[in-house]
Amino acid sequence: MPLYNQLKEYRAKKNLNQQQLGSLVGASRQTISLIERGDYSPSVTLAIKIAKVFDAAVEDIFSYSEEDGNEE
Repeated sequence: MPLYNQLKEYRAKKNLNQQQLGSLVGASRQTISLIERGDYSPSVTLAIKIAKVFDAAVEDIFSYSEEDGNEE
């Protein structure tokens, strides 16, 4: 069940690097990098903190997609 994100694009618009964003939300640069690559799904709390930095809704930055397959 992949969680997709537009974090890198939002970060670029605000001219923030991963370290700066991490500092603003209480996460490490490595965590921000993992989220951007799709290798880590943030907690609800972290997702909300990230959205607040960009004055956006969580759903604007993160989106969930059900995997195609056996879902009947």
